[in-house]
Amino acid sequence: MSPAMTSRPAMLFLLVITVASITSGVQASRSIVFLPQPLSSLDIINTTLHQGQNARCSFTVSIRTSCSSPTYTRDQISLAFGDAYGNQVYAPRLDDPASRAFERCSKDTYTVYGPCTYQICYVYLYRSGYDGWIPYDVTIYGYNSKAVTFIYNVAIPGNTWYGHNYCRSRAVKSAGNLGWSLLSVGSTMLYTIAGLFRG
Repeated sequence: MSPAMTSRPAMLFLLVITVASITSGVQASRSIVFLPQPLSSLDIINTTLHQGQNARCSFTVSIRTSCSSPTYTRDQISLAFGDAYGNQVYAPRLDDPASRAFERCSKDTYTVYGPCTYQICYVYLYRSGYDGWIPYDVTIYGYNSKAVTFIYNVAIPGNTWYGHNYCRSRAVKSAGNLGWSLLSVGSTMLYTIAGLFRG
């Protein structure tokens, strides 16, 4: 058997390992989960009215309270969310102790009105008070937006907008682009080595 023939299985083995590593890297870049972050300031575009007056679209917002949260809360809870194009929906004072809103392990659903949006990519909660309410997650349904869920499950600070912004997540985009570039290189290598076997 010629040296060229014995080196081909070794090259193929190395290629398989390389492509497998690249693929797992791409998958890992897609499954990055970020913790919510504080926002120093949020420009509120106060166009949302609960009664729907002068608003063009309605959104269903589901907020689950963590089972680590206090039994009930008197904290004042506000919400802001939007898309990457400057369309923002603002819902002040969703809290209502009389309705037993935001009790531990509960789910509260609201209809919120505001300007129509494209895909929702950020959400921020604002908590004011001393009870220490802890959200578990926020799910938003909109007419032009697929349902999206933002995971919290952490204590959020008081008097600070706190949440997620995936609209300009350069880290995720860069990791994804790098992964796909590496996958493309791996595919080219596979094609080249396959050509060696045909030769």
